[in-house]
Amino acid sequence: MSFDIVIHNGLIITVNSDFDIIENGVVCITKGKLERIEARVDDKPLPEAEQIIDANGGIIMPGLINTHTHLPMTLFRGLADDLPLALWLNEFIFPCEAKYLTPETVRMGTLLACAEMILSGTTTCCDGYFFEDDVASAVYKSGIRGVLGQGVIDFPAPGVPDPSNNIKNAVGFVEKWQGVSPLITPSIFCHSPYTCSEETLKKAKAASDSKALFFQIHAAETKSEYIRIQTEQHTTPVNYLDRIGILDENTLIVHGIWLDDDDIEIIAKRRSKVSHNPQSNMKLASGIAPVPSLLNAGVTVGLGTDGCASNNDLDLFREMDTAAKLHKVNLLDPTVMDARTVLKMATIDGAKAIGLDKDIGSIQAGKQADVIIVDTEKPHLVPMYNPVSHLIYTAQGSDVRDVIVAGRILVRDRNLLTIDLEDTLKKMAATSNIIKRA
Repeated sequence: MSFDIVIHNGLIITVNSDFDIIENGVVCITKGKLERIEARVDDKPLPEAEQIIDANGGIIMPGLINTHTHLPMTLFRGLADDLPLALWLNEFIFPCEAKYLTPETVRMGTLLACAEMILSGTTTCCDGYFFEDDVASAVYKSGIRGVLGQGVIDFPAPGVPDPSNNIKNAVGFVEKWQGVSPLITPSIFCHSPYTCSEETLKKAKAASDSKALFFQIHAAETKSEYIRIQTEQHTTPVNYLDRIGILDENTLIVHGIWLDDDDIEIIAKRRSKVSHNPQSNMKLASGIAPVPSLLNAGVTVGLGTDGCASNNDLDLFREMDTAAKLHKVNLLDPTVMDARTVLKMATIDGAKAIGLDKDIGSIQAGKQADVIIVDTEKPHLVPMYNPVSHLIYTAQGSDVRDVIVAGRILVRDRNLLTIDLEDTLKKMAATSNIIKRA
C-alpha cells in the first residue's frame, strides 16, 4: 500500500490514552487521516508514499489546540498595555473595534493570526469575535482547523449595529458555514453574562442547541464581574448561568477565574468545559483560575491564548510553560500541573474542551492527520532526558519545523505554504500606522 505522507526518524508522543511514546517512529497518512503509527524496525524499508518526511530525530506530536482566541485582534497587539481590564476595554479596545474593524481588516488580522499560530505549531483554534464570516474565510484560506463563533453582545457591535439582530446575525453565520468544510465548525459566542441580558443568553443558547452547536462565553473572569453579578443576581456568575440553563456539555466557559467550590461542582455536574488563559489573566491582573481544583473535580480544561491585545502572542508553547509554573508558585507545590497534564491540556484535553476529541488531539490511527514536528537539534533543547518535560519548559513555537492539518502540509522546513506572509505583513504595517496616528 502506498500512502500520501510517511513521517519517520522521530520520537512520537502520541498523547493517546496510555500516553505511548514511540522511539524511531513512523507515521503513515492517507486521505487526510492517520493510517499507521508504529516503531520502525531498522532493517525494514519505509512504506511507500508520495512524500517522505524525515523528522531528523525530532519530536512528532499532535498539533496544538488553542481553545480561546479573538483572531482579528492581532490588529491591536500592544496597543494599550498595562491597564485595568475595564479601562482597557472601554477606553481603548471597544472604541478601536468600532472605528477600525471592517471585513477587510478582519480578514487581514485573521490571516496574520493564523500565520503566527501555524508557524508555532497550533493546528486548531476556537475563536469568538465579530465579522466572523470574514474570520472564517481567512481561516479556511490558511488551512488551519477552527471552531468559530459569531459574537453576540447587547450593544452596537462591528457588523451588527442593531443589537436586536445579534442572535439573527449569529444564526445566519452558522447556517452559511455549517457543512461547508470539515475544517470549519461554526459556533455562537456570547461575550459575557454582564454584556448579554438573560433573554439574550437564553435565546443564543437555544439557537445553539437547536443546531447542535458549541456555545462559548466569557464567565467569572474578573472580581468586578463577580461583584456585579452578585449584586444584580444575588449569586455567582456560574450559578447564574446554570440557573438560566446555559451550562451543559456543549458549553465552554472561558477564563473561569472567580470560582468557589460550589461553582466547580456545578461545572463538573453539567460537564461544561473550561478554557484556561493564564498569560492573559496575568497581564490583565484578572486573577488565577483554580485549574488544579477543576481538574481534580473531573472538569475538562483546555489552554487558550486569548486575543493578541491581551497576551500579546498566540504561541501555545509559551502558554504551556506559564500554565505549569503559575499554579506551582500559587500553591507552593512543584508537583501540581506536571508536564504531562499540561501537554494534554494543549492537545487531547483541548480537543475535548471544544468537542473535537474523536477527530483530533492525539496521534492515533483513524484520527485526522493534524501533526507537527519539533526540531530538537537546537542548543536550548540539548540534552533531552524527558521529551514531555522539554516540550513544556524548554521548547518554543519557533522550534516547530513542519505542520500538517488533515493531511495537508501547511509548513515545510519552517516555510509557510498557505499564506502570503510578506503581503500580509505589509498590509498590517500600513493599517497599524493609521491606528497609531489616530
